[in-house]
Amino acid sequence: MPPTTVTVAPGLSSFLKSLKNTPVDSSIEHFIALLKRRQIRNSRPCAIATTQLLLRVVAEFKFRDVDKLLRRVREVGQRLIAAQPREMVVGNIVRRVLGLIREVAEDDAEVDTNAISDIGNSPVPLQSEFPRPTLASSMSTFSPLRYGSTSMDSSLHQSESMSDQGELPHRPPLLTSHTSYSVPNAPMVTSLFGLFSHPDSPSASSTPTGYNSPNGKGTLTAQNLERLSESTSSKANIKAEVQEGIKELMDELEQSDDLIAANALDHIHSNEIILTHSASTSVQKFLLAAAKKRKFTVVHAEAHPNDHHATHAMTLTGTKRDYDDDSDAEDRWKPLTAAGITVVMIPDSHVFAIMSRVNKVILATHTVLANGGLVAAAGARVIAKAAKVHQTPVVVVSGVYKLSPVYPFDIEELIEYGDAGNVVPYEDGDFVDKVDVDNPLYDYVPADLVDLYITNLGGHAPSYLYRIVADHYRVEDINL
Repeated sequence: MPPTTVTVAPGLSSFLKSLKNTPVDSSIEHFIALLKRRQIRNSRPCAIATTQLLLRVVAEFKFRDVDKLLRRVREVGQRLIAAQPREMVVGNIVRRVLGLIREVAEDDAEVDTNAISDIGNSPVPLQSEFPRPTLASSMSTFSPLRYGSTSMDSSLHQSESMSDQGELPHRPPLLTSHTSYSVPNAPMVTSLFGLFSHPDSPSASSTPTGYNSPNGKGTLTAQNLERLSESTSSKANIKAEVQEGIKELMDELEQSDDLIAANALDHIHSNEIILTHSASTSVQKFLLAAAKKRKFTVVHAEAHPNDHHATHAMTLTGTKRDYDDDSDAEDRWKPLTAAGITVVMIPDSHVFAIMSRVNKVILATHTVLANGGLVAAAGARVIAKAAKVHQTPVVVVSGVYKLSPVYPFDIEELIEYGDAGNVVPYEDGDFVDKVDVDNPLYDYVPADLVDLYITNLGGHAPSYLYRIVADHYRVEDINL
């Protein structure tokens, strides 16, 4: 019998496995194809795949030039964003990596500057280490002190003898040497006119190799040479430091939901009625963390027609999938009902009717924008508007990696549309030919409909998000 082969469906798991043995350029093309075919979708899988891919790109980069590394990462990021512009978390990760490279390069430049400044401020070594050349005893021939020290009679006698011979007294010759450091055992000369005689020659304040500066700067000791060697070797470790930073970003992605869930007890109280929407890993962990010490009721809108299957599966089994052979399935937890929480599933059309009994709305997000608005699953805007009418607080849980520095200048560009057959089946052919059916996958929720964002950095008001954007993204990387 031929050996049985297990076919793995293209997705996040198969892509991460192929990264280990596939060349970088082939991995980039593979990821672009998966994004275009929507076989890797949603924020968390796209963020994980982008981070792992950029880690490989940096690891196999052969040059040590920071500008070339920035250019390489930017080119890869531009291709990934062009493949799927609405997965804005891909651009977020690319910007974070670019900012990380710039930060490491600036720290390395600061270390070099400090090393040079330390060398300049180092003390003068002992005379036995670098002997200073002996100064000549004779003064400059053009120095007034020389002529002031001679007797007046000799000067007059010399001038009279030269005048009797018909010759005028000769002026001392101009010497062009203008540096205070001459060759040892040579007379030290200074000339004011010599300062301008050789403009291409070194400055008078420069110190030749092997001599000490009068103010103690510019000396090369063993300690200073060691500092210079350390600063030079740090340039070679820029790539290693960037790799460590990307690994820390991967840890942030893994711990984001747990850090968000740590705030659950501060926002969910006993006997409350919580309304949530669609199937979200972050919301599921948030509610399970509160269920350890609180008893409350969850009203779950099913998010028909795109996410209702995943919503039902999460309510019954605790995961987004109701089958076990999915390679991209999340870790499985017990459902909310097993934790002692009462869960009520309602259709989306009943949201406004039940909102008057709801104490708090907890929503998940696909992308958070810099102005405080968010892009979430279709139906989130209806829930947020109903909560606004009934003055019910709306809380959004989201990791910082979903926060994008992009402003929603064109809202229509943010909305992705899915299969219209989920709304009106194609079996109704006569009806489909007479109407235009749109099936938006996402909604844009403006900032005035949101009361609080809970991230892995804590709770923040929508008006404060611009500060988080400024802390995590560089200005030069916003426009990719």
